[in-house]
Amino acid sequence: MSAPVVHSLWTTAADPISKIDAPKIEYGQLSPTLIVIGAAVLGILVEAFVPRKSRYYVQVFLSVVALAAAFAAVVGLAAGGYGTTKAHIAAMGAIAVDGPALFLQGTILLAGLVAIFTFAERRLDPEAHGRRVDSFAAQAASVPGSESEQAAIKAGFTTTEVFPLALFAIGGMLVFPSANDLLTLFIALEVFSLPLYLLCAVARRNRLMSQEAAVKYFLLGAFASAFTLFGIALLYGYAGSVSYATIASVVDGSVTNVTPALADTMGNDALLLIGVALVTMGLLFKVGAVPFHMWTPDVYQGAPTPVTGFMAAATKVAAFGALLRLLYVVLPGLRWDWRPVMWAVAIVTMLGGAIVAITQTDIKRLLAYSSIAHAGFILAGVIATTPEGVSSVLFYLGAYSFVTIGAFAVVTLVRDAGGEATHLSKWAGLGRRSPLVAAVFAVFLLAFAGIPLTSGFAGKFAVFKAAAEGGAGALVVVGVVSSAIAAFFYIRVIVLMFFSEPKADGPTVAVPSPLTMTTIAVGVAVTIVLGLAPQYFLDLASQAGVFVR
Repeated sequence: MSAPVVHSLWTTAADPISKIDAPKIEYGQLSPTLIVIGAAVLGILVEAFVPRKSRYYVQVFLSVVALAAAFAAVVGLAAGGYGTTKAHIAAMGAIAVDGPALFLQGTILLAGLVAIFTFAERRLDPEAHGRRVDSFAAQAASVPGSESEQAAIKAGFTTTEVFPLALFAIGGMLVFPSANDLLTLFIALEVFSLPLYLLCAVARRNRLMSQEAAVKYFLLGAFASAFTLFGIALLYGYAGSVSYATIASVVDGSVTNVTPALADTMGNDALLLIGVALVTMGLLFKVGAVPFHMWTPDVYQGAPTPVTGFMAAATKVAAFGALLRLLYVVLPGLRWDWRPVMWAVAIVTMLGGAIVAITQTDIKRLLAYSSIAHAGFILAGVIATTPEGVSSVLFYLGAYSFVTIGAFAVVTLVRDAGGEATHLSKWAGLGRRSPLVAAVFAVFLLAFAGIPLTSGFAGKFAVFKAAAEGGAGALVVVGVVSSAIAAFFYIRVIVLMFFSEPKADGPTVAVPSPLTMTTIAVGVAVTIVLGLAPQYFLDLASQAGVFVR
């Protein structure tokens, strides 16, 4: 009997298996992200195995330690030269370790750390059934007003899974501005968006409004993600790769290895332009730029206020970082195509945010439209297409994030019988009833308005200067007009607080724990320090303003 014949396919296929290279991952350079994601996974195990009464303390401790350790890792990488001379592409080409990435990651981690303090606040609401409560639903899975929710409130449950959710969101945000290929960008987008959709839905008060906000954010966010993914597919079809460097070389015509298939698609500008438009649309949605801003006011108003502050600050930092990398690293060869579109978006965003904010009667909606106007101001720096443009945007994002978290932390303190008193009429005379809280909020509002000696002025000045030097002088004029319009409604709130008679049935100002006090104190300190002595931080941003290509 003859020996069985082994099919030739098996033998030839078996040979190259020994040649598959093991992936080379630089764990040290990815350590900030790995620490945060690792802590988030640990947080989920805490939810499963730690007794309910101890979870809150364990989660707060774990979150704070993880974010502090990750920030220390970012500082270590920057000190080791990874922001300047040693900047390179890590993780098999998926992640860029360079100045902008480290600067933005540091900003996100610090913003996340002070935001976690507001998540952990448990002294603002009166005690329920002898137990302290926080801003989050007792049992998020229960139908609002149902018996199971009442039972959870009676038992004094607290929703501690918000801490690992926040850590997952921060982990995704750390990858987002440092992603160096389109698939990593998309995965990071989903990793930080999904936890935010959930966090928006778990307010203790106004449960239905909170859930409505989450559904709106989820549906519109899903649309934006779909647009982004379709854009990525078109760009892959155009360049035959999802890597930023390869797409950039195909766009500017410096590609060396042109295969017949690539030669066919390279000439197809429709693939390129539509792909770029769709991916940019997804990023502009996250930034909250007009006309992709429709979700912002409803979500900011409906989400629990600590979540709103975290989302308003950290998401903007991550999304602008990703937008900068896309436009400056992938599409410098397409500048004449994307700049006019960005001009239009920046102008309508600045004017739209400032004008509509004037009509708002809810403090959280007012801050939402204010954040839309700020997205327009930051876009002016993006349009500069110079190194100064990058560094001014980095500085503005750092300054803006702490003012925002501080302002929303103050909003959590002003309360009446129904919880937070967010209607502007309730804030009348607050300066007489509680001068310190009103003064702190006035500092944040002046910073938003860009009044000199605040961080807002230094940031706006840097962005407008970069835009003017980059040939966008007309944009600066629109920006200054928008700032003047915006100053009106910020100062109107200050006048309302200090020059109106307090109402007899007006809200009270709750005395927070040291956690929220720390958040507000950090916000005020950063606002004043960056306003009085911005030069060191501007220099830091300009050193960090060079992308690795």
